[in-house]
Amino acid sequence: MRLAASLLLIACALPLQAEEQVLNIYNWADYVAPQALKRFQSETGIRVKYDTFDSTEVLDSKLLTGGSGYDVVFPASSGLARAIQAKAVQPVGALSNAANLDPELLAKLASVDPGNRYGVPYTWGTVGLGINQQAVEQRLPGVALNSLDLLFKPEYASKLKDCGIAVLDSPQEVIAIALNYLGKDPYSTAAADLKAAQQLLAQLQPNLRYIGSGKHIDDLAKGEICLALTYTGDAGMAAARAAEAKQSFAVLFRIPVEGTLIWFDTMAIPVDAPHPQAARAFIDYMLKPEAIAELTNALYFANANAASAPLLDEAVSGDPDIYPPAAVRAKLFPEQIQSLKQQRQRTRLWTAFRSQY
Repeated sequence: MRLAASLLLIACALPLQAEEQVLNIYNWADYVAPQALKRFQSETGIRVKYDTFDSTEVLDSKLLTGGSGYDVVFPASSGLARAIQAKAVQPVGALSNAANLDPELLAKLASVDPGNRYGVPYTWGTVGLGINQQAVEQRLPGVALNSLDLLFKPEYASKLKDCGIAVLDSPQEVIAIALNYLGKDPYSTAAADLKAAQQLLAQLQPNLRYIGSGKHIDDLAKGEICLALTYTGDAGMAAARAAEAKQSFAVLFRIPVEGTLIWFDTMAIPVDAPHPQAARAFIDYMLKPEAIAELTNALYFANANAASAPLLDEAVSGDPDIYPPAAVRAKLFPEQIQSLKQQRQRTRLWTAFRSQY
């Protein structure tokens, strides 16, 4: 009888041990280098299950609802802030490779994650201008390409209307950029400031083709739009696709001279993650220089791992619009935590702006 009981205990324990060698990741598609995943699985014996989302709203919903079953998620810094407020993520804890991270970037991320307790910076970049160089220069000869004037001055935007202007569908980011362009605090709650931002967006409306996320990458690459307010990496992917297709134009990305938002995508662990130790092992692994350098070289997103610099392609690390110099970085403002009331204010403003699209 004692032997039978022992065998039963062993039989029950074996599936549990097998289950502990699983890691459930929830991320954007193709946002981890395949070779890095293979090496992690080979070195740790932890089998990775990789699910994808196609919008930050979907991830936010999973995180804030709870019970997702995921171990590592990749929220943007704004989503991380909301998850921290909702107690939906747990502290990451000590990581052996944490010293590889850039202290300046950690300090900027700390605006939404004080003490850098809950989110580990993965990639970062800016929101700026994706430009079809030939189309824009043909219509606006001699006009600076690194200014938000292209977007917000009607005398310029009206001349680009025929070749197509697109703006990210991201109220918190775009409104902050509009306020900063106007010389105001990007996170101002003053009614007069928000009204000024609303008026700025309203005068852009007649010249805008659409508001959306993702679609503009292919549209830039195919020449179907000529200007987009977009993310660094999205413009980089559009440029690469245009070059591969041997288009007669080049796609550029420019950081606005007026300054702009610096964004982060982070790695975080849901508060109810089924395999938190495997999650920490994976996050620590992704802090190895070679693991993240592959991603930056492939997707043109800067990473926050200072130790990866020697492994980056010169075309990426030497591009000042991907890795900007200190003077430009000084003009980049991070996201800030906003109250629900403040978020609703901006959402209402945005809904009025995008109601025509």
